[in-house]
Amino acid sequence: MINVHQKEKFNLPESPIYLNGAYMSPQLKSVEAIGIENLKRKSQPFTIYPEDFFAEKKVLRKRFAQLIHAHDPNSIAIIPSVSYGVATALKNIPFSKGDEIVVLEEQFPSNYYAWKELESNKGVRLKTVIAPSIAEGRGDQWNERILAAVNERTKVVALPHVHWTDGTLFDLVSIRKRASEVGAYLIIDGTQSIGALPFSIEEIQPDAVICGGYKWLLGPYSLGVAYFGERFDHGTPIENNWMNHQGSENFRNLVRYNENFKPKSLRYDVGESSNFILTPMLSEAIRQLLIWTPNGIQGYCSSITKEAVTKLKNLGCFIEDDDARAHHLLGVHLPRTMDLTKIQKKIHEAGIFVSYRGNAIRISSHVYNTEQEIEKLVSCFI
Repeated sequence: MINVHQKEKFNLPESPIYLNGAYMSPQLKSVEAIGIENLKRKSQPFTIYPEDFFAEKKVLRKRFAQLIHAHDPNSIAIIPSVSYGVATALKNIPFSKGDEIVVLEEQFPSNYYAWKELESNKGVRLKTVIAPSIAEGRGDQWNERILAAVNERTKVVALPHVHWTDGTLFDLVSIRKRASEVGAYLIIDGTQSIGALPFSIEEIQPDAVICGGYKWLLGPYSLGVAYFGERFDHGTPIENNWMNHQGSENFRNLVRYNENFKPKSLRYDVGESSNFILTPMLSEAIRQLLIWTPNGIQGYCSSITKEAVTKLKNLGCFIEDDDARAHHLLGVHLPRTMDLTKIQKKIHEAGIFVSYRGNAIRISSHVYNTEQEIEKLVSCFI
């Protein structure tokens, strides 16, 4: 349970007010310190030993596996981006002409373009589930539409846990059940949820979960992590690097090539995944998240936004019902009586950072925010 803000753990000033974690998280002081420390190590390369190429990667895998309730850290791959993880999954799914891939309207581009390209390359069909109109029960209706879109032709269901524009929550347990009935893969983009929203591999049983590290995992830019399930255990990575082959820990024997890949998701690591700066930074960030827990973060964000949500709804704004959205990321849809340009100007002049995605004003809070900051944002709507 998080009862008070944790701003002292971040390098954030009192002003401006940052309610934009879904754009990019601020950096923990502990993560910054580890980054600086390891940046300096490169100045003295004799302090970096062969075992260091693997040690911190093991720590990162173990911590991320713990965060998402995956029992085997070897099911975790270290990747540079969501698009890399999607490309890895796509490469190892056997497509046939006429297969369908289910995605969502206005889904984030990194979880769209690669699937879309298969229409011309493989003769598959991309099936976009359109969002219902802005009205009460919208989240439930959207989930119903997803379930209805899955049929015997469905090969892949590729979607996020929450929608990146407004925080709409998707019922992954029910979607997994429906996908399993037709033998479809479930590929999840967890970038806007994992770290701040509870997620369980044991409960949801996805085939892959792909996460950028610089948002809710509180890590650095250009490093992420991915879980690949049993259907990918014997797949082919999108690159052959020296470390994703068996025996790479023995530097002396690297001249004796081993064509065999490492087990499970270790084979999917990006080249130079040892990254002596970024990898320990992401590992440290997840260590802190494990202390706060995603449940704790959701509870805190709910407590500081509860009154604001009520006030905005009373002003005529639409926000998804509490049980149909995340609490760390929510979208405010304005009534026709409100002028978005004027409100945007007020928010800017108040020194508040939010995002504008699609037709929603996206508010994304974290443990470094306070209820008073949220109240100041609400005053810009009046």
